[in-house]
Amino acid sequence: MTFSTEKSSLPALSHADALAANTADFLLLVGRILLGWIFVRSGYGKIFDIGAYAGTFPVRGLPPILAYVSVPLEFVGGIAIILGLATRYFVISMVAFMLVATFSSHAYWTFTDANVRRVQDSSFYKNMAMIGGFLFLFVSGSGRFSADHWLRRRG
Repeated sequence: MTFSTEKSSLPALSHADALAANTADFLLLVGRILLGWIFVRSGYGKIFDIGAYAGTFPVRGLPPILAYVSVPLEFVGGIAIILGLATRYFVISMVAFMLVATFSSHAYWTFTDANVRRVQDSSFYKNMAMIGGFLFLFVSGSGRFSADHWLRRRG
């Protein structure tokens, strides 16, 4: 896969351009691992007792049945992102998952306790940053070190 490496706006700022071009596939792999791992780790903790987790959904204004979709998506989606498998499709799914999770579970503006509000504020913006990472991954693709690349070469 060839990356279109956008050059910096000023020649004086272009020293990192070659580094970015030469490490793009490796850094996409590292980014996928870091982004996917949080979902594998979190999903693994829920997947063996989805029913108990579903019980927390009504408080968030969500139907409990949604847990039976979200938990497997969280776990399997994280694995797929790490492997670079059907990356763009899983990214779209994960962005939808993250938007629902962020606005239902981390609505910091609804908390009056300062400490709880601070924790929820941090989680809200962490999730928004992760959505930003997913959007970058959607545009760039999974890179050469991915199942997508391997499958493309076989097909």
